[in-house]
Amino acid sequence: MSARKQILLKRHRRQKRIALLLALVVLALIGILAAWWWVPILMLVGWVAHEAWFADHLFYSPCDDYSYAFSESTRAIKGRIDAGYVRLEGELEAADTLILQVHINASWLGRWLDPYVLIGNDRQDFERGVNGRRYLNLSGQGELLAQGKLSLRGRFCRLDPLVTLHVQRNPDYAEQRLMIIAPHADDAELAAFGLYSLAREVSILTLTQGEIEAEAYQSLGLDKATAAQLKGRLRAWDSLAVPLWGGVAQSQCLQLGYYCLQLPAMQAQPDQAFGSRESGETDIRSVRTSNALLLPGDVDGVPSWRNLLADLVAALEHYQPEVVVTPHPQLDPHSDHVASTQALLEAIELSSWKPKTLLLYANHLHDNDRWPMGPAGFGIALPPAIEVLPADGLWSPYLDAAQQRDKAMALAMQHDLQGPLPFKRRIRRWIQRALVGRRWPATGEDEFFRKAVRRHELFWVRTLGG
Repeated sequence: MSARKQILLKRHRRQKRIALLLALVVLALIGILAAWWWVPILMLVGWVAHEAWFADHLFYSPCDDYSYAFSESTRAIKGRIDAGYVRLEGELEAADTLILQVHINASWLGRWLDPYVLIGNDRQDFERGVNGRRYLNLSGQGELLAQGKLSLRGRFCRLDPLVTLHVQRNPDYAEQRLMIIAPHADDAELAAFGLYSLAREVSILTLTQGEIEAEAYQSLGLDKATAAQLKGRLRAWDSLAVPLWGGVAQSQCLQLGYYCLQLPAMQAQPDQAFGSRESGETDIRSVRTSNALLLPGDVDGVPSWRNLLADLVAALEHYQPEVVVTPHPQLDPHSDHVASTQALLEAIELSSWKPKTLLLYANHLHDNDRWPMGPAGFGIALPPAIEVLPADGLWSPYLDAAQQRDKAMALAMQHDLQGPLPFKRRIRRWIQRALVGRRWPATGEDEFFRKAVRRHELFWVRTLGG
């Protein structure tokens, strides 16, 4: 986790502690000045209200504008919402990615229920109490939009009639040689299963074993280290086996076997070995036996940054990707994700093979743990960008119902996404379903089944070497 997110979390928790302290003082006064039996009733009501409306990690004001600096190649078309339909002032040419800038203002009900926008047969949700500039994803609905037949209506919110459409046209990256960098075993599926299942030629590199937080396996009677080793073996297997569901052969997948949450430390001391925090292992070759390609790190098995760079260089020169899919170094705060992309960029500098394009993804966010908001199966609006992002291009390919179902099944095969919800979180979902109207998919209980299985995948496009 990045320093920025740690700061935001600390501030959030400090504010919650202060609020709890004030609430306890108020309850004590009520118990003394009114009647004692009011105290447990109000405590129960307060806890339910917290679970329903205050449990989200939202580290900014819903009244903040999202700030995007679009690339110079992005065409902007003014328009307005007229009688519930989007009317553009200019002609819309063929394009794959359509982003509508609009000001959204929550109604009074939108402070208690999730406000959302109905876009034809799509729905995109926003923060309760929203009052600011937001970006709807209209990709896949260009034909209706060009004909002036795309409906746009707010539920629990009002839309300013003046809008701006940002239009981007990209090559079909699925037709180019792809390489996907996955810091952990499920990252490739979460971000890009739809893309890689359609790709003409793709390789997938998973950098870590994902062996930490193996408490569930200790219930099998294993000690902490043995449980972590088992989890690492299972997730390493996932990284090689699950892509077969998307048509990617095992020979195109590599498991590098480095250890979870150790990549930043490796980067800081490139020649030093950093073994697992939990499994006790220090040899990355333990999960490399099924790799189809011999890598430099196989010589000594040392978990060092220098070996990681050498492995990435060897993979780049072997698979020769034109496009590399990797975590967004500014948007995705997970420390392993940030370090993975930084390692890739260093490796490209060292490699004789130079990819042309990066497609950047975000499986985590600094500012909002619920993004993409709303139920599974709907579109992905642009994420919060309270600080201005670099002017990357955008590419948002469309996934039909069958592709979404296959993606959900790929996630269901991932061991790390199979566990049951903790009881506290299950109670929270019941409360939010009843009071807020939220719903979750039947395909799996993990939050990623809601967040990742959508009608869009979203990538930031960054050109290399120019």
